[in-house]
Amino acid sequence: MKTRGAILRAVPGEYEIAELDLDEPRHGELMIKMVAAGMCHSDDHIASGDTQVGHLPMCGGHEGAGVVVQVGPETYGWSEGDHVIFSFLAACGRCRWCAKGMQNLCDRGALILAGTRPDDPESYRMSLDGTPVAQTCGLSTFSEYTTISVESAVKVDKDLPLETVCLLGCGVGTGWGAAVNSAEVYPGQTVIVMGVGGIGINAVQGAAHAGAANIIAVDPVAFKRESALKLGATHAVADMEEATAIAQSFTNGQGADSAIVTVGVTTGEHIGAAFSSIRKAGICVVTGLGKQTDFGIPISAMELTLYQKRLQGSLFGASAPTADIPWMIDLYRSGKLKLDELITNTYKLDDVAQGFKDMREGRNLRGVILF
Repeated sequence: MKTRGAILRAVPGEYEIAELDLDEPRHGELMIKMVAAGMCHSDDHIASGDTQVGHLPMCGGHEGAGVVVQVGPETYGWSEGDHVIFSFLAACGRCRWCAKGMQNLCDRGALILAGTRPDDPESYRMSLDGTPVAQTCGLSTFSEYTTISVESAVKVDKDLPLETVCLLGCGVGTGWGAAVNSAEVYPGQTVIVMGVGGIGINAVQGAAHAGAANIIAVDPVAFKRESALKLGATHAVADMEEATAIAQSFTNGQGADSAIVTVGVTTGEHIGAAFSSIRKAGICVVTGLGKQTDFGIPISAMELTLYQKRLQGSLFGASAPTADIPWMIDLYRSGKLKLDELITNTYKLDDVAQGFKDMREGRNLRGVILF
């Protein structure tokens, strides 16, 4: 069938709308009519060339929700009309990592930047004038219709507002899990969150849920600092020097128990500053992305060893989406996890370029495309 989607023809580049051909679902696949798609900085990293992909053109988007309109043959447990949230990382349920409950590290992740079917690196579900079109993370949520693997879909109750819970497919789980899972925040601790955009604002929420006594949000944008204070931060400042001093004031000069780096374009200097802000045996969690070709983090090897500090990467908040997305839905229903408040602006598909411009200029916690 035909569908309209936002594609990248080259990088660096801007997303543009094109009419695409979309495959019908095969075994183990679903065709989805999109309802909403979140606009994540990771999609902009692809457009800027910071993140290198395996094939162009590529239809963008990896955070979203929609309704099943067609089920592939012999794909049991799914029906037309089912509501789904996408998981930007597929979970096969069989590899070593899935078996250990670490679905975010599923071996299916090897092909998310190739844009092909997860079980066939030569097979694409979209095309443009006969040319294969890759799908970001195998999803392409910036398309009116898309065909995906059931391994990337989490079925949810039909009473949920898909235009809001779509955020659970990436940004919320990534930030929330960075605090709860990766930083291992527990009651009474002091936490610094460096960068409070679409990911960091949820790290603030996660730290608050875990019982942190002091949550220091750091962002140069005043609007984001104000938002952080409304969603659980106890302090909000513009730079790490002030944040570190505040953390030390609560910890007898030791520093924060953890620092979570969620800067939109993360550099080694950001990580070094966060690492310096934590106490002995503290945890520095890095979940923000920078240029794929950048190397080097200015930290002291002696400080790493003698202070027994931990530098911890965090992908999708170290979460298991088939378990954690329903868990976060329960938190949302009970009012303990704020989602509606995260959506700053909504856009039409044709306005995707403006949405990313607003994100880069610091106007959004999260922009959402409504179909």
